[in-house]
Amino acid sequence: MTRDANSSNGIMSHANHNAVASPLNRAAEVEDLIDAVKSLLLPFIKSADEAAPERAAGGNSASQSTALVEPYPPKILVEKLAFSLPKGDGRGRDGLLHTIQNLLKYSVNTWDQGFLDKLYSSTNAVGVVSELILSVLNTNLHVYNVSPALTVIERQTAKSFAALFGFNGPHAGGVTCQGGSSSNLTSLVIARNTLFPDTKLNGNGAYRFVLFTSEHGHYSVEKAATTLGLGKAAVVPVPVDEAGRMIPSTLREAVIQAKSDGKTPLYVNATAGTTVLGSYDPFRAISEICKEFDLWLHIDGSWGGSAILSSTQRQKLDGAELANSLTVNPHKMLNVPVTCSFLLTNDLSVFKKANTLAAGYLFHDGDDEEGEQGDKEYWDLADLTLQCGRRGDALKLALAWVYYGASGFEKQIDHAFAMASYLATLVQKYPDFKLVSSNPPPCLQVCFYYAPGGILADDKNENTRRTSEIVKKLVPRGFMIDYSPGPQGSFFRVVVNCQTLKGTVEGLLKALGEVGRDLAV
Repeated sequence: MTRDANSSNGIMSHANHNAVASPLNRAAEVEDLIDAVKSLLLPFIKSADEAAPERAAGGNSASQSTALVEPYPPKILVEKLAFSLPKGDGRGRDGLLHTIQNLLKYSVNTWDQGFLDKLYSSTNAVGVVSELILSVLNTNLHVYNVSPALTVIERQTAKSFAALFGFNGPHAGGVTCQGGSSSNLTSLVIARNTLFPDTKLNGNGAYRFVLFTSEHGHYSVEKAATTLGLGKAAVVPVPVDEAGRMIPSTLREAVIQAKSDGKTPLYVNATAGTTVLGSYDPFRAISEICKEFDLWLHIDGSWGGSAILSSTQRQKLDGAELANSLTVNPHKMLNVPVTCSFLLTNDLSVFKKANTLAAGYLFHDGDDEEGEQGDKEYWDLADLTLQCGRRGDALKLALAWVYYGASGFEKQIDHAFAMASYLATLVQKYPDFKLVSSNPPPCLQVCFYYAPGGILADDKNENTRRTSEIVKKLVPRGFMIDYSPGPQGSFFRVVVNCQTLKGTVEGLLKALGEVGRDLAV
């Protein structure tokens, strides 16, 4: 079949005409929008910096909004934000900037010193740059041929990170996942498929798997169990000691009990920095039990794992090198942008074998290279994970590491731990608070009760009411903190970070005292 020459030439001529009349101008469009959005972003960040003296003074009790947030309940915020998607033509540059302006106006400004609410805070200048680069590249790190540079950076960054934990095998390293929960889920899949290879083909079958984690462990372990069809009941919470650390002897008893019940113990999740108290489990003792019963040892260091970069704090991670896998989230303690979570190991070949599936349209045989000892080097990173689409999250840590260096990270971490200890000391000295955390605290959160005159209410519900009311009344002053259930009702949980100033800690205690006294009146 032949084409009409005139028609073909007509098409070519039309295409050439369009190429001349309508050239691509994307760089100019990006420049214009970046400049316009920058004029909104920089004042947003600057407002947080300029509010620091106000936080140090305890906030403004008469203010209804601060640089931290303009707080509104959901229904009112829906009206104020007035967000909608156009059904026809787009709203263009002006509509875009208006939407962004409203988004910033009604969002929590995590750059503000008063944001002490969660196990993360703002990023920093290099974090903003890394996100911009990733957006421009828009690269999927599933196979090497479309993401060569970012793949090399992820492998090298993970290998260097893993080495800090004592993972120094020939295939030591790791991969990034979408967050700590995803890393923990991936570790459980790898554990099951490795220790019981038939499950990769046939599923859980007749196995009644049991997972063990401390009663202070993260809920993501239970989420992972339900995702894998094991059910929440498959997770056995192991009691903790007074410091919030898993008790190894009790763990061993729980494993023996599960075996006597005809179940199959599979996986132990130890924690480096629990969500509430920040406790670090005794990894060496737990490892001995895992070896005795051939269990997979995973360490969830999502929160506290980054302390490995500090020479004064890394002893808390003693024995981490004995784990089969380890999660750590630089987007928490290291202030890199959310999300950035690594799943590290001493042997990536285990990850490969557990997760690889045939997909000839994506993974091509022979693409992996031979290593120095004839072993395979794995470059198609999606084949080691549960993901296909993968963002280059490792770049966020990599660029921060280049910018600050390991010693820069260490200084930031040491500063944060010093601020946590300082806050705990202030709480101990203040007559109206009762410290729950140890001093110094094991990690960066400080837990304490409001106790007028040093006396807690006999009624747990009353202590919880006081705590929740004070937390709400802190927001107009420019402080956001959280609270958690405890043995005598809910207590405050304040999370400092690498950028927390000494004055902020002092201002928070002043604000808490004033709000508490107003509440009593």
